[in-house]
Amino acid sequence: MEMPGEGNVKRDHGVARIAGMQRELRGTIAQVEEFTSVKDRKGLLMAGADRAMREVAFIFKDDPIETPLEEAIMSVWARMQLEE
Repeated sequence: MEMPGEGNVKRDHGVARIAGMQRELRGTIAQVEEFTSVKDRKGLLMAGADRAMREVAFIFKDDPIETPLEEAIMSVWARMQLEE
């Protein structure tokens, strides 16, 4: 069996180190995937809310409640932005 020289690592230490790094990498990947999933879901919800509010505003265009409705829509957007 060869003795490790300067800059070399014993096999068992190297294997243990690689295994630890693999666990850390898998954990990091899982965190990134979870974060991305949450952001994607939030983006889809925001897009759906935007579409719904635009449709409601279009339905009540030229109606006496158009201005209060636009103000309400802006309030909803403000609250949604704060929830992020």
